[in-house]
Amino acid sequence: MISTRQTYRDRLKPWCVIRHLPKMQRITVARFNRRSDAEAYQQALNRLLPNFNHVVIFETPLKE
Repeated sequence: MISTRQTYRDRLKPWCVIRHLPKMQRITVARFNRRSDAEAYQQALNRLLPNFNHVVIFETPLKE
């Protein structure tokens, strides 16, 4: 099972570029401090890998 807890490093970079996988799963491709950096990376990925769907999300820490 994949851990869903965020590390301190992950909390420093809340903007994520994710790739959707089958069966409602996703994989985090990269993390960024700024939204503009994440969007630029997403655009580059979409040009290089047009068969995959990449999305920018803001991932907030989970309440424990």
